[in-house]
Amino acid sequence: MLLQACRIMSISVATMLDRNYDATSRAEALLGEMSLAEKIGQMCQLEAGHGRAPDYLGEGLRAGQVGSVINVVDVDVVNELQRIAVEESRLGIPLLVGRDVIHGFKTVMPIPLGQAATWNAELAEEGARVAAMEAAKSGINWTFAPMVDISRDARWGRIAESFGECVLLTSELGKAAVRGFQGDNLAEPGSIAACAKHFAGYGAVESGRDYATTNIPDSKLRNVYFRPFNACVDAGVSTLMTSFSDLNGVPASGNRYILKDVLRDEWGFEGFVVSDWDSVRQLQIHGLTENDRESAYEAANAGVDMEMAGDAYSNHLLSLVEEGRVNAEDIDAAVLNILRVKFELGLFESPYTDPASLPDYASERALQVAHDLALQSVVLLKNDHSVLPLASEQLTSVAVIGPLADARYEQLGTWIFDGDEELSITPLQAMRDLFADDVEIRYVRAMENSRSRENEEFDGAVDAAANSDVAVLFLGEESILSGEAHSRADISLPGDQAELVRRVRKAGKPVVAVILAGRPLTLSNIVEEVDAILYAWHPGAMGGPAITDLLFGLESPSGKLPATFPRVVGQIPIYYSQKNGGKPP
Repeated sequence: MLLQACRIMSISVATMLDRNYDATSRAEALLGEMSLAEKIGQMCQLEAGHGRAPDYLGEGLRAGQVGSVINVVDVDVVNELQRIAVEESRLGIPLLVGRDVIHGFKTVMPIPLGQAATWNAELAEEGARVAAMEAAKSGINWTFAPMVDISRDARWGRIAESFGECVLLTSELGKAAVRGFQGDNLAEPGSIAACAKHFAGYGAVESGRDYATTNIPDSKLRNVYFRPFNACVDAGVSTLMTSFSDLNGVPASGNRYILKDVLRDEWGFEGFVVSDWDSVRQLQIHGLTENDRESAYEAANAGVDMEMAGDAYSNHLLSLVEEGRVNAEDIDAAVLNILRVKFELGLFESPYTDPASLPDYASERALQVAHDLALQSVVLLKNDHSVLPLASEQLTSVAVIGPLADARYEQLGTWIFDGDEELSITPLQAMRDLFADDVEIRYVRAMENSRSRENEEFDGAVDAAANSDVAVLFLGEESILSGEAHSRADISLPGDQAELVRRVRKAGKPVVAVILAGRPLTLSNIVEEVDAILYAWHPGAMGGPAITDLLFGLESPSGKLPATFPRVVGQIPIYYSQKNGGKPP
């Protein structure tokens, strides 16, 4: 795509176009042809999710002022943006197209915390590979995953997006996700660049409050919070994202110690670092800087190669370099890192997306992987008197009760911008499909949603349970109750769910609770009121069939907890690897 530039370029053109040269050599050759303004353009990522992106981004693309776009998933729009970048700009540099592809794309897999409960790195890798193929079909070539923040506070909303509290498990699943997204060769169709986030310590925010400060001793930083990122770097992850939070008083997007001293000098990372959403300009809100100009100065000197969504770099980096406050060599190093990834992705040879060259969304393989991940993610927490599995040949009726028994959207969980709700099969639907007319299903929603305090339908739920062989309650959290900026001080079952359990218990029939949630919940107020508990997290599109298979003995539950469940919230932080004190517990 650089052919139109050959007429104006010098001896470096041959190197740039020759695939026999490695990505670094090609990137260095292209860097030598760039103006300072064009270099800074590569360091800027712009929002493309509102209006018609080619219209409001076209001028910047033609001027070489945009290196990446975020949040466009229409393949025709993506291809038009790429066309402008490679055919109408001076140097023809293609775009990185970023998107949060966290646990599936059209086909939604279980939330990452649920995938961690499988303890199956190979299967998690398969899930990331399916997600990458579907995302690539829409023109995406870069995902902001995996999140490898160690998460030991269930109040924090983003624990749902993590792999939990275990350093080893998070490291292994982080590497698996990187392999799944990036494949064996980034230039292969269906491979997209991965991004390990949020560097570093984001999961240790005070009191589980999103964006709050983090204070981590160096020994714990290196033995716990750094290790999954180091593992992802060793696995060849293309990019890293900085944390919103500060680390020991210095915001991550202005923290030279973690971005240069550790990441570059100690670990030898050769990919590039992107800020989290507008976190460069937010250095001012942290109190580190006086204004956007100083924020650009701090971030660039700390080692943030690309600014996501903000305009501090585009407005101020040029003059900062001209004044000598930011070294031109540092700009060159940042742009080299970005260009290297673009060459590794094969974008200069193949900037356009042909959807027909990639598998259909929700292919048979995609749905099977989603089912297998959901199946292996479910954890059996309690099973008194061997209530489970339910012997279907001995059942005449089952009471299916609760706000999450038939909630197609809610079972998908957080971070599913592109997930297809129509693919979601609920437990109620799966049970009806399994039994047809052989077993009567008495369904009572009982609550409008998981937060409801209205209990007018509780009597109907009790009647359904009393007239059935067993009551299966589907409880937990709606998807909106976990995820970014959705932390909870009280992590018990929301709304009037505990009262629903107590009322149904009085019907005198076996009670099975299936919990769908984005975090560990405190269950002490219901654990003695039920005979069995299956913890299903937010299991994704195929959650219904997977749960049904487990309830009725077609499969055996095999999930293992990736995070400790407190009995009461006052025990937090609580995790399995807490060090022994000098006195007996």
